[in-house]
Parts: sequence; structure tokens; C-alpha cells
Amino acid sequence: MKHAYLGIDIGSISTKGVIIDEDNRFLASEYIWTEGNPIEAVRRLLKLLEQQFDKEHYTVVSVGTTGSARRLIGAVVGASMVKNEITAHAVGTTTLHPNVRTIFEIGGQDSKIILLENGVVVDYAMNTLCAAGTGSFLSSQSHRLGVEVEEFGHIALKSKTPTPIAARCTVFAESDLVHKAQMGYSREDIIAGLCKAVVTNYLNNVGKGKRIQSPIVFQGGVSKNVGVVRFFKEATGEDILVDDAGHLMGAFGVAILARSSGVEKPFDFSVTDDRFQTREIHCGKCANQCEIICVYRGEHLIDAWGNRCEKGAIKLA
Repeated sequence: MKHAYLGIDIGSISTKGVIIDEDNRFLASEYIWTEGNPIEAVRRLLKLLEQQFDKEHYTVVSVGTTGSARRLIGAVVGASMVKNEITAHAVGTTTLHPNVRTIFEIGGQDSKIILLENGVVVDYAMNTLCAAGTGSFLSSQSHRLGVEVEEFGHIALKSKTPTPIAARCTVFAESDLVHKAQMGYSREDIIAGLCKAVVTNYLNNVGKGKRIQSPIVFQGGVSKNVGVVRFFKEATGEDILVDDAGHLMGAFGVAILARSSGVEKPFDFSVTDDRFQTREIHCGKCANQCEIICVYRGEHLIDAWGNRCEKGAIKLA
């Protein structure tokens, strides 16, 4: 039986999963919405991956998790590797594009930039505080305009004079969009203006002060928007590479890291059929006043974190 490795990238908006073989070839992949329930999302994800996976010839022997809920899901699935998004994206991207120097990533609610030298991360920045200029921002504006967000990019390419949109804040952008529409600006110019505003907002905030060098790889759900890609090319004066699997790079990278961990044990796709719950414990044993998160499988404690000193440490059974 050949060995395979599972990577899960669990974010606030989307949940991604890939299964790779020992040569980093994709055996299965899936992208679904988290819908505010990471454990249920992973339960659905694993069922979809299992349907694609060739169980007759492969067995999953190691699992890695990344993303905002990586620690929680890592405990649920028994991950051998739990890594932050920066490392996971860098590993996945450099595996496919060894010469990459800059990674742009714009997701559903956050964005990041990663700078590399010889395959090693030398600098990065993240924006997790404001959704302006992210996928959820574009989605909300598409509903306001009565256009499917998937059509945004192609409509934007038809514009010759993008409408200036104040997109540093979602509230201001919506107000400005309504004002420009009432003034008679065409729909394609407004949509192009929104796509251009995403790029301007990203470069002026996440990319501020960063030395952006080519090759540049653009990832995340927004990378599928050809209008945004066009304006990144114009703003940087460089080619922008968009990989077909760019939205899966975090999951791909952490699957590679799981393989390199050397920890192997058979993985059961029905692991999430068990009943999981989280409980919050307030530790008042010192001035830190830590909020400790405990994860239970049934009544059995499987992991706990959040303590900042030994007084709040919780021993696992």
C-alpha cells in the first residue's frame, strides 16, 4: 500500500483540503465554505475527499493542519503537523515555483504578502483586522450591483476608464459606489474601479514598505478575478503568475510538512464522526487571567491551550 499525506487549511471563510502522494502529486482536493463551524466543515471536507481518494492503492499516514482554526482541527484529526499559514503557503508555493520571490494572497476575510529569498521567507505582513479589499468585500459589492462575483473580473476587463472608488473602508466604499452609480458611471467602469481599488488598498497597506520582486505568485480566492490580476500587473509592472491550485497552497504546503514530520500512523476518514466539543476555562491562579480552550472527544480531553504559564497547564489524560 502506497503512502499518502493529508493537508487541511481551515479558515474563517473557506476550508481547503488536499491529499498528495510521496512525489507531491495531488490525489484528491476540495474547497468548501467553513460557515462558522470549523469542525462540521472538516467533517464535510473529509467525506468529499474520501470519495475522490483511491483507498485500494493508497493509505493516508500523516495529517497536517494550517489556518486560523489549525490548533482545534489538529486536535480533532490527530495531526502530526500544525503550522501557521505563512510557512504552509511558502512551502507549497516554492515546491511548485522554486524561484518565487513574492507571494500575494487575498482570501475571504484577510490578506497577506510573503517575501522570499532562495526559497526562504525573509519578510511577511498580514491584514486580519479589516475585510476591505478582500473576497468578502468584493462579494458584498457584487450583490449590491446585482452581478455574480465570478463575473466581476471579465466585466472589469471591458472597462477603459475604471471609476475611482474609495475602498480603504467597506462602509465608505459602499457609499462611494452608490454615489458613482447615481452619477451615471457605467457598470463595467464601477466594477473595474472596485477591482483596481482592491489592488491599491493591498499595496498601500499589506505591501507598504515591502520590496516586491518578481517572480510574483498571486494566490487566494481573489486570484481567480482576472480584473484584479490585470491591475496588479499594471501597478507592479511585472507578470503575475496565478496557479490553478493557488487557492489550495496552504493545504498543499502543510501536507508536505506532515510528510516531512516523519510521524506516521493510519488515518481514519470517519474520525470526525465522534462527538467533539470545546470548553473555555478561566484560570485565576495568577495575574495573567488566562482563558484556556479545552477540546473534548466525548468526555475525554484531547488537547488544551491558551495558558501563558505553568500554573494554567492542563494535563491530558
